[in-house]
Amino acid sequence: MQAFEANFDGLVGPTHNYAGLSFGNVASKNNEKSVANPKAAAKQGLRKMKQLADLGFQQGVLPPQERPSVRLLRELGFSGNEAAMMARAAKDAPELLAAASSASAMWTANAATVSPSADTHDGRVHFTPANLCSKLHRAIEHEATRRTLRTIFADPAHFEVHDALPGTPALGDEGAANHTRFCAEYGARGVEFFVYGRSEYRREREPKRYPARQSFEASRAVAHRHGLDEDATVFAQQNPDVIDAGVFHNDVIAVGNRHTLFCHQRAFVEQQQVYDTLRAKLAKLAAPFEVIEVPEAAVSVEDAVSSYLFNSQLLTRADGRQVLVVPQECRENARVAAYLDGLAAGNGPIDDVLVFDLRESMKNGGGPACLRLRVVLNEAERAAVAPGVWIDDALFGRLDAWIERHYRDRLAPTDLADPHLLVESRTALDELTQILGLGSLYDFQR
Repeated sequence: MQAFEANFDGLVGPTHNYAGLSFGNVASKNNEKSVANPKAAAKQGLRKMKQLADLGFQQGVLPPQERPSVRLLRELGFSGNEAAMMARAAKDAPELLAAASSASAMWTANAATVSPSADTHDGRVHFTPANLCSKLHRAIEHEATRRTLRTIFADPAHFEVHDALPGTPALGDEGAANHTRFCAEYGARGVEFFVYGRSEYRREREPKRYPARQSFEASRAVAHRHGLDEDATVFAQQNPDVIDAGVFHNDVIAVGNRHTLFCHQRAFVEQQQVYDTLRAKLAKLAAPFEVIEVPEAAVSVEDAVSSYLFNSQLLTRADGRQVLVVPQECRENARVAAYLDGLAAGNGPIDDVLVFDLRESMKNGGGPACLRLRVVLNEAERAAVAPGVWIDDALFGRLDAWIERHYRDRLAPTDLADPHLLVESRTALDELTQILGLGSLYDFQR
């Protein structure tokens, strides 16, 4: 049965702001306390979805989560009515109010790890929501993520949405940002590539400056849970030195699609061995494997982090041509721009480079790859997806108008204490579930 890769982008939420909550994410810390524009952020992401859908790619949308999280504030000891809780948190612990208000669920590459039915033991698509336990503002996401995924991918004949792994550092799981699948064709059996930053029980070198977020034990548990054979998995350790340079997820230093891996020269520990293992396992499936390795001499790790060259989307068109989707910042870095010019002009597997303005997301450390969750589906599985989430002209128009009605064009960290922000957000989300046909998705609707 024919299969394809669909991308489900996170719709930026109404509380998009720059609180600098993510230690190890250079852009997030560099833009801490600056003023955000939620309306522009949401429209930039929506335009990317629409343009890719117009190019023939299967494009879905995932809704934002409810923020501020009143549940988190109550769990942290704040009491009284919602306005009083927000005011008290703003006065006594503004960092906790910021965590409760983060719109970070927009980066759906961290929503879950997904294995397609061609790879799994029971022939269903498996999802494991990421526990994201290394950061408070993200650790509160997985329950709502599971609910959303179970609503959109509801048919148990085709989909299995698991609970998140236990939220302990030994099982720290950051989702698809550290996972890539290689195959000859999307519908054929593939090899799933799990990249981790540290191991709880192995003696391996770890970063010294910034924490490694993905554990080997979490990656292995997800593979077991999804019923992946040993021949269909490869585990690789991320280079600790690049984590210390700001590469907090593998998708900041590497991206793959079908039989192509595009990565930096310093992405992995024992990098050549990683290539050899992937190539050997894919060869058993009669699948080719091609590596585009960017040398340090052409693009430094620092260039990669500042431009997000590798936090790109590598997509395959219906005619087999591969397209690299990069942020505008790649054109503003002379070395990265020169490399991309040579890449597009060469005879390699990447045929075209598309540039998008995602400035608002980029200032928080999220590029094109961060904003999307990849889900390989066959025709029957696509038909089982909730129909209202697929981007087309009509849905784009409704969502664009919805953003225009409900989103602010200015949000400073001090604005998070405004009780009207919660009311505005809930009003917007209540309407959104009707637009997408998702029913009562949020706690406040129940």
